[in-house]
Amino acid sequence: MEELKNKKILVVDDEPELLKTIEDALFSEGFFNIHTAGSCKRALELALSQPIALFLLDINLPDGNGFMLYNELRRHSQAPVIFLTARGEDDDRLRGLRLGADDYIVKPFLMKELLLRIQALLRRTYGSSRAEAGFYAGERYVDFESAAVIHEKNSVPLTAKELILIKKLRENKNRIVTNDALCMAAWGEDYYGHENSLMVHIRHLREKIENEPSSPQHIVTVKGLGYKLVTNDE
Repeated sequence: MEELKNKKILVVDDEPELLKTIEDALFSEGFFNIHTAGSCKRALELALSQPIALFLLDINLPDGNGFMLYNELRRHSQAPVIFLTARGEDDDRLRGLRLGADDYIVKPFLMKELLLRIQALLRRTYGSSRAEAGFYAGERYVDFESAAVIHEKNSVPLTAKELILIKKLRENKNRIVTNDALCMAAWGEDYYGHENSLMVHIRHLREKIENEPSSPQHIVTVKGLGYKLVTNDE
């Protein structure tokens, strides 16, 4: 966890007091690479100037909203995102999840819960397979460090969720990983109801890794159970 605490976190909210409270709480937990922004413009400036490992985005911002900012950030970074949503705004929560956000937390929230969610998301995204830089699936190289699939001179980025899922499959190569285990890895304890999302992410992974995504040779479906990763180094 100490290595993960060196990761850069960007907190975006238009409430200065809340920004300061979150920053102080992260400092107290040993996170020292914390950056804050009160607008979409400032957030983009920070995101483009350095490698941010995790984004914490408020929905309501003075020069736009968190969804617009999320879409813009995704053009430059695949780092995980936690949305801050107002109590009772279920549409915001669902919209964020549909966009591909990794987590959300409802205001007002317990600071301890936010810290636990941040730590869990960092562990899921960056904490596993650190000793292994990547692996080959056929002619394609899955690079954990750059979160990309490399083929010849082309590099296709992986989203944060895709990176988590392929790492989980790699950790259990040539063995069945259940749907529940994959959902737990990607969405944590609140994974229930994400089975359809899992199927979508697996399809996207196959499109990036397989020569023929409709007839996968590496990410194989085990009907009724889950998936299995078959690679070149069995």
